[in-house]
Amino acid sequence: MNRKNINPFIYQGYNGPDYFCDREEETRSMVSALYNGRNITLISPRRLGKTGLIWHTFHHIQSENRDAICLYIDIFPTKSQQELASMLGSAVLNTAISKGKAFGKKVLNLMAALRPVVGMDNMTGLPNVTVNIDPSQSETSLGRIFNQLNHLGKEVFVAIDEFQQIASYPETGTEALLRSHIQFLSNVHFVFSGSKQHLMSEMFISPKRPFYQSTDLMNLKPIGEASYYKFANAFFEKRGGHLDNDIFHSLYTTFNGYTWYIQSVLNRLYENHKTVNSVEHLNYAILSVTESKSPQYESLTQFLTNNQFAVLKAIAKDGLVEEPTGKDFLKRHHLSSASSIKTALDTLLDKELVYRQTEGYIIYDRFLNLWLKKL
Repeated sequence: MNRKNINPFIYQGYNGPDYFCDREEETRSMVSALYNGRNITLISPRRLGKTGLIWHTFHHIQSENRDAICLYIDIFPTKSQQELASMLGSAVLNTAISKGKAFGKKVLNLMAALRPVVGMDNMTGLPNVTVNIDPSQSETSLGRIFNQLNHLGKEVFVAIDEFQQIASYPETGTEALLRSHIQFLSNVHFVFSGSKQHLMSEMFISPKRPFYQSTDLMNLKPIGEASYYKFANAFFEKRGGHLDNDIFHSLYTTFNGYTWYIQSVLNRLYENHKTVNSVEHLNYAILSVTESKSPQYESLTQFLTNNQFAVLKAIAKDGLVEEPTGKDFLKRHHLSSASSIKTALDTLLDKELVYRQTEGYIIYDRFLNLWLKKL
């Protein structure tokens, strides 16, 4: 048996359609839009499965067109146009090499001006290309990369994850620069995905922004509980076991249908039990995941002020807070003034420890929320 298939509940990466749950309608919509020349904006909070959906969409595209080039980059760690250009250039060249020696050499020659450095990946032993673009050449290099992508003689699909990051670059006009190139690319199709809903919505819905009405908008929702249960239970039954429906319902509601958390717990349940029919099984699995992250959470809280930590614990205790500066919330948790709470809350939002949704404020990391409740 292939080792990667021992536990079917994948929560890192994408291992093919057999280990991907549902999202049939979303996948069809994305494939259809991209095939018909419409770019897509995909918005969802983190841990809901948008990256997996992108790779699943790419899988379908490449199943129908093996020559298609599919690129995925997560630009969350980038801080400038130069870092964006370097990451994109490296992704293009490494993907080209994976398509075969002849095509890889062709693309390397086309992009020789980027001064790519070819080496070997220490982990895989395969060729690896890095591009380090000079900051003064970032605009020119981005234009060159997009132009070459458009003339590769193949359909190209590019997913840029955490796209809202470009709004924080020190250079002005990055959005307009990208839009000016992208709008003329007939053979290159884009998925712009992001987790900060207000920023992504502003970028693509506001008439004042360059990407206004340039894409199909898709807001990702949790996978339906019934579909998810059928998917999960099938793996237990395949080896002669069973996953109790009520237990799964408890798991699903505990994490509000968020894929990554559910997969993490299912992974532990599958590891330890052939049949899951006890609440104790579920509680122990959740506890084992939470405790494994305890050192990380302890380190995290050391970088918070006492006031920030107090607000974080209070939100965790309530689960969902409509008015964190309201008198009732402050009194119930023995917090200080509303102004100091707002200052702390702004920091927690900026650090993405707290997330604001329509109903109110929640702890972004559901396992962190459970850990804080135990303190």
